[in-house]
Amino acid sequence: MFQPLYVAATGLSSMQDEILEITNNLANAKTVAFKKGRSEMESLFFVEKSFKDTLYAAMSGSDTPPVNVEYGTGVRVASTPKDFTQGTIETTNNPLDVAIQGEGFFKLKMRDGTFAYSRAGNFHIDDAGNLADPNGGILEPSIVFPQGTTSVTIQQDGTIFASINNATSLTEIGQITLSRFTNPAGLKSLGQNLYQAAPASGDESIGTATQSGFGSLNQFSLEQSNVDVISEMMRMVTIQRVFDTVTKAVASYEGMLASLDKMKQ
Repeated sequence: MFQPLYVAATGLSSMQDEILEITNNLANAKTVAFKKGRSEMESLFFVEKSFKDTLYAAMSGSDTPPVNVEYGTGVRVASTPKDFTQGTIETTNNPLDVAIQGEGFFKLKMRDGTFAYSRAGNFHIDDAGNLADPNGGILEPSIVFPQGTTSVTIQQDGTIFASINNATSLTEIGQITLSRFTNPAGLKSLGQNLYQAAPASGDESIGTATQSGFGSLNQFSLEQSNVDVISEMMRMVTIQRVFDTVTKAVASYEGMLASLDKMKQ
């Protein structure tokens, strides 16, 4: 008897989850290399009821094949994949800022020894001279800057040159490699602009920038968030209207129940 209320509850819960996803996107509209998420819905299982079983047989006893009627039981959020489309590239004045133009991820070794992947190239040099991200993850393979490094040059293929003690000659100290996945949307989000490989992401392939299938690296640049604030606000308005519609349906059903209750009295 209360099945419509349960169906409505699944819809309201799903809309709430999607509003949460949109809010998270908007909150990270200025986060370096943030990738927006989206909620994908799917219907819950259907309950099949036979018209013959419920009424027709009792009335006529006919052998006419039953007319089956399917009733939906609601909706749920099936997945929340990330959209890895390219964000805009903005110029900075930091020589250790590196943006990926095209496909690929920076591979980072975390403090616990595990590996994570990121599109954010706002690097710095840690106390040990390693090129690291803001969370302390060390770029893999590690690149160590000699003491006395006064300037850094990073080419589009990731080759890094350093000037030691203002010397005019440059010393090559390493090369940034990139990682790719068959299905980037299958990566597991860890927060802090980090992702982790998962079975859905496929196998990792490692290469250098400007190789076939890999993007190029831009020094003095950062990739910005790919969140379109206007589009997200339009999505929010749409979800709010759906939410209001479901709420009105619940109110109408409550009115029907109240009418039935009065008829019984």
